[in-house]
Amino acid sequence: MYRISELAKLVGLSRTALLYYEKLSLISAKRLENGYRVYSERDVQQVRLIQQLQKAGFTLAECKHCLESKLDKTVLRLRYNELKDEISQKERSLALLSSLLGDDTSKPWHITLSEIAPDAHIDWLKIQGFDEKQALRVKWLSKDMNEHEKYMQDFMKVFETLELWGPSSKEDTSKAYSLLTSHPAHILEIGCGKGNSTITLANLSKAKIIAIDNEQSALAQLQLKIKQHNLKDSVSTQCMSMTELNFDTDKFDVIWAEASAYIMGVEKALANWQSLLKSHGFIVFSDLVWLTDNPSQDSIEHWKNDYPDIQTINTRKSQIEQAGLELKHTFTVSEQTWQSYYVPLEKRANELASQLVNSQAISDIKNEVNLYKSRLGEFGYQFFIAQKK
Repeated sequence: MYRISELAKLVGLSRTALLYYEKLSLISAKRLENGYRVYSERDVQQVRLIQQLQKAGFTLAECKHCLESKLDKTVLRLRYNELKDEISQKERSLALLSSLLGDDTSKPWHITLSEIAPDAHIDWLKIQGFDEKQALRVKWLSKDMNEHEKYMQDFMKVFETLELWGPSSKEDTSKAYSLLTSHPAHILEIGCGKGNSTITLANLSKAKIIAIDNEQSALAQLQLKIKQHNLKDSVSTQCMSMTELNFDTDKFDVIWAEASAYIMGVEKALANWQSLLKSHGFIVFSDLVWLTDNPSQDSIEHWKNDYPDIQTINTRKSQIEQAGLELKHTFTVSEQTWQSYYVPLEKRANELASQLVNSQAISDIKNEVNLYKSRLGEFGYQFFIAQKK
């Protein structure tokens, strides 16, 4: 016979727990003449049986049911599925903690946040120590805050010798400019990169152009072109973020943004930028869109990760109207424009592949080039020329 303290020691439970067992009639004590509770060897084994059942996740009430009747397979299956779901959730939690610690990639988590909470994602990255430029690049390029620095080193290595940072051509820029109904005096170009479109606009117009980008190395290349083309009186550059434009309202006749509005989000860009326009001024931008209602699954999966806000042309038209602008013209950029971008990009990536071994940036670039080769026509860049009402 065992006193309650002895039983507690044998089975590793507290006195309070054993009294609760007894209350549920899972064990039964006998009273000695001196009033002490004592338990038999059968009670010891009963507690140990219950402890084994609890390892399956059963509550004490469920254990009692198992002890008093035959196993109910339906109940067992229900508990099995519940426990399986709990384990799956714990595994997801463990994976997230591992990625936040830097022991594993955080890419899936950042991709999800970019889709479901884009603004909160950027704000959180800033709290983690990234400035806005870095945070935007985590969102759109590396998608992994733990590997961001290495990713951007490789990415910039690829693009440092390339003239284009996105699909763009003199022909498409000229076509978009020709669709303006008036000659602008002041143009703000947002996300100018190395300035190919800037030079084209300067040669087409007599406007004063302010070209902005948040990458100083790109602006340095543009400044060289300004000097070469003798355009210093008409074109100036500023290194700043498109989300923090320090200009007076009603200042510009045209805001020009080729393949850059996506960085802050097209809807947000349209809402924020139009205050800088004069009455009846224009926003001219290009953006990646679906050109078919039934894109292939590999296209969907790729752009879900790389540009979750990709929309159809009609959706962008609706967003332009909702922003209080009137869409005047729209057209799809030519295939030659894509080739001018991707052919040199693929060549450069292949040149560096042996040098940048196991580079995620190189891998991502090659995947995008391969998608362009096989699926162009399902998606493409679209120019939109919209006027402030």
